[in-house]
Amino acid sequence: MVAIENQSQAQRPAESARIPKEARRLLHNLAAAWPNVADCRALEVVPLKGAMTNEVYQVRWLTAPAGGEAGAGALKEREVRKVLVRIYGDGVDLFFDRDDELRTFECMSRHGQGPRLLGRFPNGRIEEFIHARTLSAPDMRDPEISALVATKLREFHNLDMPGPKHVLLWDRLKNWLKTAKNLCPTDQANELRLDCLEDEIASLEKEFSGDYHHWIGFCHNDLQYGNIMMDEETNMLTIIDYEYASFNPVAYDIANHFCEMAADYHSEKPHILDYSKYPDIDEQRRFVKTYLSTSREEPEAEEVENLLRSVEKYTLASHLVWGLWGIISDRVNDIDFDYQEYARQRFEQYWQKKPAVLTS
Repeated sequence: MVAIENQSQAQRPAESARIPKEARRLLHNLAAAWPNVADCRALEVVPLKGAMTNEVYQVRWLTAPAGGEAGAGALKEREVRKVLVRIYGDGVDLFFDRDDELRTFECMSRHGQGPRLLGRFPNGRIEEFIHARTLSAPDMRDPEISALVATKLREFHNLDMPGPKHVLLWDRLKNWLKTAKNLCPTDQANELRLDCLEDEIASLEKEFSGDYHHWIGFCHNDLQYGNIMMDEETNMLTIIDYEYASFNPVAYDIANHFCEMAADYHSEKPHILDYSKYPDIDEQRRFVKTYLSTSREEPEAEEVENLLRSVEKYTLASHLVWGLWGIISDRVNDIDFDYQEYARQRFEQYWQKKPAVLTS
């Protein structure tokens, strides 16, 4: 889970020292191979805020002027060369297999769906820097942008990715629950009712076993605004950060996206969720209708309503997933984020919404 702010912070001298020696060697070699970089060792390191799993930095170099002073038609982006450096957070192996995530990253690049991999070092990697802006929380309320997201998500779900195409959701929940129980102090486990969750997960899996709920696609599983970038000249979107990606019911991925609209990870209290911002039924219906539309025709009303009902049910699974994520992260991650309070809110939503969702 990462939310990269739209405007980089001013560089702080200490940030340069955060880049490991192995990464620096790769960065110098990359820049040396680019003919327009003025000095391959004169790099600037700028932290990108909002990351909750990794440390993320923009690294840039000034470029040498081509043929004297730049003309009026020169591209401003040529004034610097940029890459993104991702340093893996502690404890991520409790959530996903980094080798699997890297294979997904490379496969997405081959599909033209994300940044290129430029280099790897023991605890991180160097990626192509995408010249586009990261979406913001208010962008999710914009009907035009939301429609672009819906169309892009359908494209993402239809990707022909390698590997077994079975649902990961339920195994992930069961595994994360075991990990959370092992890490969580007894009083907190009691407060969050962890002992009840094994039965809850089994019940949800059984409840969601209907045919329509098994529309399986390659899901992002963490589609919050910070993982979507937009080229404002072309309005083309790029979905980034595939750490949690896997095959799952597409209704779950849409439900998770809706749940993320309650978050603003760049507020003064990024861990606080505001569920008054959860999309109302009209917003949900517009999104799902766009998602189901094809170049040939609009979806039938029954198909739209069926998917909406599935999405509503899968919000429960989303709350459990990220509630457990918060508990585990609180014990293994030192990023400045109140994971415990975040987890409490997600479980609170689960218990509040469950009776209405499962009887609707």
